[in-house]
Amino acid sequence: MPVKKIDVVLGTRPEAIKMSPVVLELRHRENFKVRVIATGQHTDMLAQALAYFSLEADVNLGIMKSRQSLDYVTSSVLLGVGDVFDADVPDAVLVHGDTTTTFAASLAAFYRRIPLGHVEAGLRSFDMGRPFPEEMNRVMTDRIATWWFAPTELAKSNLLREGAAGERIYVTGNTVVDALRAAAERARKPSGPLASLGGAPFLLLTAHRRESWGTPLESICKALLAILELHPDFRAIVPMHRNPAVRDVMTDILGEDGRIILCEPLDYPDFVWAMDNCSLILSDSGGVQEEATSLRKPALVLRDVTERPEAVENGSCILVGTDGERIIAAAESLLSDPEAREKLLERCRENPFGDGLASVRIADALYV
Repeated sequence: MPVKKIDVVLGTRPEAIKMSPVVLELRHRENFKVRVIATGQHTDMLAQALAYFSLEADVNLGIMKSRQSLDYVTSSVLLGVGDVFDADVPDAVLVHGDTTTTFAASLAAFYRRIPLGHVEAGLRSFDMGRPFPEEMNRVMTDRIATWWFAPTELAKSNLLREGAAGERIYVTGNTVVDALRAAAERARKPSGPLASLGGAPFLLLTAHRRESWGTPLESICKALLAILELHPDFRAIVPMHRNPAVRDVMTDILGEDGRIILCEPLDYPDFVWAMDNCSLILSDSGGVQEEATSLRKPALVLRDVTERPEAVENGSCILVGTDGERIIAAAESLLSDPEAREKLLERCRENPFGDGLASVRIADALYV
């Protein structure tokens, strides 16, 4: 069988984490030649995640700049990735999820009639404004994909309803479970800011969504302070997104409280440790919903809608939005009522996001 040249395009740290197992599986097979293209939508965070899996980018466009706009990222990725494709045309392109890199790289492949595989296809919130612009990115990517690697049966049903060809939809599970399995096999003691927790019970907060900027993010931060007042023996760790719109608010509201550790984004193994060892996760991240469910860790989803309803229906997540009173009430229930906590965890005994073999299934599908 002839060797297939596969380009894997990544822009952000979550993409690197979720696609590294796919890259490793493809490179394990003799019939694939894989080139990793990093756009640099994130820079050091992306390289750090790849390095954890002993990978590095073969091409790095390095587009990131301070306060970059969506227009800038989209156009830079479209032109830069297009030039890479033109210099050495691949047999297929793989993208992941719903980032601006995902959409722009997909468009570059479409313009050149290069077959496109979308990993984590079919997720839908059915609201183009939430999350923004991710819902549009994934919908548009799915419209032009050749193969759809859906993480769940629900994602597959979304694709079928939109007219995707059923014979080219593969239900694989989510590659984040593959990554978590690899992290568990290489467990280590916490480092950096986590080492200063000193064994105290702690909460983990991450928030960065554009629709949460401003007043909603302020409400989230004030809710965290209120929860800590109710539980004075607890601490909190808050890895801050690099965007100043997020960082400035968190620093202003949380920066003076000695119980709260504000820090740079954690590297992947430390973040997994933090999720696995905290008492409660509060997050607006899509990936964290999958990771919390996979780890059977209670999580409050700081969003009004989610494209991962499995995390709420069959997982460990509760959708609470950004209203402070709702966040505090839900946190208090889970932290003070062992029965409520156990009832939540009981429904995620079987992981709806897969068994850790998604990368194998994706490689099998591309083999034919």
